[in-house]
Amino acid sequence: MLQEKKQSFMSKIITLLLIFWASSVFGQTRYQKYFDSLGVKGSTSIYDYKNKQWIFTDEKDADVFTLPASTFKIPNSLFALEYKAVKNENEVFKWDGVPKLHLGKVINIWNKDTNLKNAYKYSTVWVYVEVAKRIGRNKYESILNKCSYGNGNFSEQGIDFWNYGDFAISPKNQIDFLVKLYENKLPFSKTTIEKVKELMVSKQTKTHTYRSKTGWTRKNGQDIGWWVGYVEAKNNVYFFATRLIKRKGDKNPHFLKGRKAITKLILANIERQR
Repeated sequence: MLQEKKQSFMSKIITLLLIFWASSVFGQTRYQKYFDSLGVKGSTSIYDYKNKQWIFTDEKDADVFTLPASTFKIPNSLFALEYKAVKNENEVFKWDGVPKLHLGKVINIWNKDTNLKNAYKYSTVWVYVEVAKRIGRNKYESILNKCSYGNGNFSEQGIDFWNYGDFAISPKNQIDFLVKLYENKLPFSKTTIEKVKELMVSKQTKTHTYRSKTGWTRKNGQDIGWWVGYVEAKNNVYFFATRLIKRKGDKNPHFLKGRKAITKLILANIERQR
């Protein structure tokens, strides 16, 4: 009898492993066409919250760490509100009159007074640099380690260690963090977490609410483009992390728009299958 129970248990384990393997392989072959059609390289990782299932277009890439770029504005907004680096999301930051650039290009929307709410929306780097100055590196290191966010490398001497240096995060790590955010299981107050969830809303329809953040930086001659977040559907929540990589000199008009386009195609396909 005991032997039969052991065999039954092992059979269930093997079945679950086979299902996981099959879904992973299926994802890596089925969705590659979306990347190929835009001539981009990268991966999309999805976590089906209701069914506790991972879907990867490239499972190995899901564990590769790179700079988080502006996707770090999600945890950074938590820090800003929790540790009173801002009074609230509407506190005005005064522009110093110096044109603000990103990767050598002037970003006109950044060149004016703004607040945390709009800085999140428009990815205004200089506002979050000011936030980081007010918070201090030690606080980041302590709390991010508690959150298991990133690789723990804070060796970058510049203020915005999320855009430059060796601090890094993987697509899977991004999603793990987002699940904790969704479940209110991060070391921040519920009030802070709920406010950041409001800031994160990027699109709402009758059936879906997207909470997300894009990111784009460059390291070692490579452009790194992110779109991470989660979408609340009628009966489920899907967490996602898409990261595209290209060489600095490569001209591809689909690189930035492709982050969202590919993710939405994959999510739509997954929902149809459920």
